[in-house]
Amino acid sequence: MIKKSGKTLKKYIKKIICISTCTALTMGCLGGCGKKKKKEIPTIQLSLWGDERSVPLLEDAVSEFQELHKDEVKIEYTISLEGEDTCKETVLGDPEHAADIYAFADDQFDELYRAGTLLEITEDTDEIIDAVGGSDSGVAEVVTRDGKIYAYPMTAGNGYFLYYNKAYFSEDDLKTLDGILDVAAKNDKKFTMDFSNGWYIYSFFKGAGLELNMSEDGLSNYCNWNATDTKYTGVDVVEAMIDIAGHPGFVSYGDDDFVKGVQSGEIIAGVNGAWNAGKIEEAWGEDYGAVKLPTYTLKGKQVQMCSFAGYKLIGVSAYTKYPEWSMKLAEYITNEENQLKRFEAIGECPVNVKAASSDKVLEAPAIAALAEQSVYGNVQRVAQPYWDAAGKLGITIAGQNSGNRDLQELLDEMVEQTTKPVEE
Repeated sequence: MIKKSGKTLKKYIKKIICISTCTALTMGCLGGCGKKKKKEIPTIQLSLWGDERSVPLLEDAVSEFQELHKDEVKIEYTISLEGEDTCKETVLGDPEHAADIYAFADDQFDELYRAGTLLEITEDTDEIIDAVGGSDSGVAEVVTRDGKIYAYPMTAGNGYFLYYNKAYFSEDDLKTLDGILDVAAKNDKKFTMDFSNGWYIYSFFKGAGLELNMSEDGLSNYCNWNATDTKYTGVDVVEAMIDIAGHPGFVSYGDDDFVKGVQSGEIIAGVNGAWNAGKIEEAWGEDYGAVKLPTYTLKGKQVQMCSFAGYKLIGVSAYTKYPEWSMKLAEYITNEENQLKRFEAIGECPVNVKAASSDKVLEAPAIAALAEQSVYGNVQRVAQPYWDAAGKLGITIAGQNSGNRDLQELLDEMVEQTTKPVEE
C-alpha cells in the first residue's frame, strides 16, 4: 500500500476541486450562454404565368410546395394571366422580365430555345424523362436538345378528335364526314371545325399524303401543299374542303363559338381538343361521346383525316434569380399528382405515364379518343410563317372561295409564305 503524504494529498484534492469547478462552469456556460440561434429562412420572390383555367391549380400547387419546404424557404409569389398560345411572343418581347415559370405549347419550344430564354434543367433529369416513358418518347424528344432538358412535360392532350352527341349518331354515321354532315343537316343542326386555323386544316392535307415540316434551320418550313404530281394534289384537297364548307350541315367555328353552339343545341358534332371536354359533357350529359376523326371524300375515295399531336410544357426562365427553387417548383407543378389534378379540374390529358394509365383517365371519352386518334397524329413541328399563311387559306376555303381565286395560285402563294424563313 502506497501512502500519500499530507502535502501530496492536498494537491490531489485541490486538483479534483479545480476540475469539478471548471466542468460546472463549462456546463453552465453551455446551458445558459450557448442557446442555438433560430435558423433564418430566406425569402424569395417568384412569378408564374398561366391561362385563366390554370391559375387556381397553380395557386394550390405553390401553396402545397411552400408547406413542404416551409423550413427551407419562404416564397412570395405572383401569378399572372398569359395564354399558352401567346407565351412565346411575350417572352421574346422582353426575355429578362419574363415570369420565372411559365406554360407554353410545344410548337413554341424551338424559338424559345434558340433565343436562349429557357433554363437548362439540371435537377432530377433522369426521373423527369423516365416519368414520361423514357428518352424515346415523343415528349422527351420535344424537350431535349443535345442530351440536355430545357422544359418540364405537363400534358399530352394538345391534339384533337371528334366530339358527338349520341342522341343523333349511329356508329356508321361517325365513320365518314359525309355521314356526319348529312345527319346534322337533316336535323337542322351543325357540325363544326375551325377552317380559319392552320392547326385544324392540316388534317385534310396530311390525310392526303401532302407534307408540312419544320426545316432543319428551325426558321422555315418544308411544304408541298401546292404539289401537282402527287396522288392527291393540293387543288384536290382544297376542292374537297370547299365542298365541305358549302354543306348545309357545316359551320366554321373557333373555340368559344364551338362551346356556345354545343350549349345552345346548335352543334351536335365537332372537331376540338380535350380542354373543352368538361363543358361538352356538362351540356350533353349521357349523350356525350368522343371518337377519332372520320374519313373525308377526296376524288371519290375515303381518306382518313390526320391531326397534329402535341404537348404543353413548363419552362423556367434563363433569367430567373432563383434557378434552384424555380426548377424545384416547376418539377412539383408537373408531377404525377398535379397532372391528375389538372385532368380532373380542366380535362387535360396527363403526359406522366402513371397518371395517364390511371382508371380515371382511361375512363374519360376524350382521352380515349385522343389515344385512338394518336395513330393518325403527328408531333407538331412547324415554324411561325405557316400559321398566318394557313389561316388566310382556311378563311378563303371557309368562304367557299367567294373571290373565285385560281386554286393553284392560292396554294402557290400559301406555300411561298409558309416556306419563307422567319427573321431570328
